[in-house]
Amino acid sequence: MEQLYEIKENVFEKYMDPEDLAKIVRYGNVSEMWEDCVKKYGDAAAVEDGSTRTYSMLDEDIASLRAALSEAGVAAGDMVGVYMPNSYEFIKSFFAVTTMGAVAILMPVQLDDKTVYGITMGFKFKALIYDASLEEKVAFAKNTNPNTQYIDNMAAGTNDPGMIYPASETPCCVMFTGGTTGKSKGAILSHKAMMTGTYNGCLGYKHVFGKRYMIVLPMTHVFGLIRNTLTSIATGSFLHVVRNNKEMFREMAMFRPTDLILVPALAELALNVSRMMGPQIFGGQLETIICGASVVPPYLVKEYAKLGTKLYPGYGLTESANLVSGNCECDKYPESVGFAYPNQTLKVVDGELWLKGDNMMLGYAGNPEENEKAYEDGWFKTGDLVRIDDEGFIFIVGRIKDIIVLSTGENISPEEIENKFVEPDFVQDAMVSEENGKLKLEVFPRAAVVAAIEAEDKNAYIKSELEKVNMTLPSYQRVTSIVIREEDFPRTPAMKKIRK
Repeated sequence: MEQLYEIKENVFEKYMDPEDLAKIVRYGNVSEMWEDCVKKYGDAAAVEDGSTRTYSMLDEDIASLRAALSEAGVAAGDMVGVYMPNSYEFIKSFFAVTTMGAVAILMPVQLDDKTVYGITMGFKFKALIYDASLEEKVAFAKNTNPNTQYIDNMAAGTNDPGMIYPASETPCCVMFTGGTTGKSKGAILSHKAMMTGTYNGCLGYKHVFGKRYMIVLPMTHVFGLIRNTLTSIATGSFLHVVRNNKEMFREMAMFRPTDLILVPALAELALNVSRMMGPQIFGGQLETIICGASVVPPYLVKEYAKLGTKLYPGYGLTESANLVSGNCECDKYPESVGFAYPNQTLKVVDGELWLKGDNMMLGYAGNPEENEKAYEDGWFKTGDLVRIDDEGFIFIVGRIKDIIVLSTGENISPEEIENKFVEPDFVQDAMVSEENGKLKLEVFPRAAVVAAIEAEDKNAYIKSELEKVNMTLPSYQRVTSIVIREEDFPRTPAMKKIRK
């Protein structure tokens, strides 16, 4: 069974300020965007990372690094690694590489020295720009692969070749999928996909220009790079880089952000810290949180609303240049990931979401086997199970790869069941797994809510309430054991739960 959903209009426009909407530009490539931003916002603060740089200052530093790359022999179409933690230098390096028409391979800092070497060889790097703090991890590649130029991210040249304006379908960067299972793959994102994702990030809420953003998610993650960094820059906003997440709340109180881009686990942490230290930790100006990368509990939408902050759930993939949908009606359907963004077409085939559109990747780098699995008749098969209601609201109900097949032959989506068990406010997160042919539920309670429970035996109360939820489920979805965890689930660097 399949159903086609063609996005014929931009449903996000009605939620926006008309003046802002008129100013949003959908660029054809990164160079066009950067040139326009420098022209419009030259004297405005762009990035704060120890010191503040304006858009014009950042432009000068980009040109200087672009010159150093050119002098090292890098040309349009070459593969250039970017290997460094979140920093001003990361932003500078990304723009230096992509505005000269080279392809930026964005490498998570967690990679070890052998993997760094393997990537430099596999992608035939012309150059690798790296941070001095990662020197030890780069040493093996330096000694073993002399065909790559190794460039310190502070390098400066004198002969800037200037910007190149690539065709929109030209590869812009490669981002590695941060999947919770299986081998990581490199998604090739074109300039068109990157700019479509950046444009989508501007849609759906009022006052998108001249904001104050903090970045705490890795810039090597699609959410951190496109929605947090590029959308911030495209809207002339000011971006504060958090280098050490342990300092996040101290820096937040000082920087006073208007917008945050968070995964649910970080949004939950911030909420808990605000309860201990007071809402002033947010700086007093926080208007908006864009939340995604995993299931967003409706509880977070409700609790942030009490603080005067709108938390908007959304859904996206590395392969879709981040945003596929966003929820502008979070008060109405907090459990939904919202409406589909424009410039794409959706199809639901046997419950699975398939995508086509300007935001989609060109394919997985050097991986014909995975490309064959991922596509059918030009459609990208997301692996996500969804339902879409008559109003166009999208609901994620599970992942195909996580399906549990019971001995009875029943196919169980653990996420669909988990979504029921996280409805009570006292549950922060849940995981359903198979054990000896039966379904087991683990829950991690929300400490702030549990503290207010008056029952003498709080764990017994929690289990009793969860059993009531359990009895509302069809018999084949019911769990036979409930375990209350004392600590959160293991998570990936992108804060997604790691399934067994």
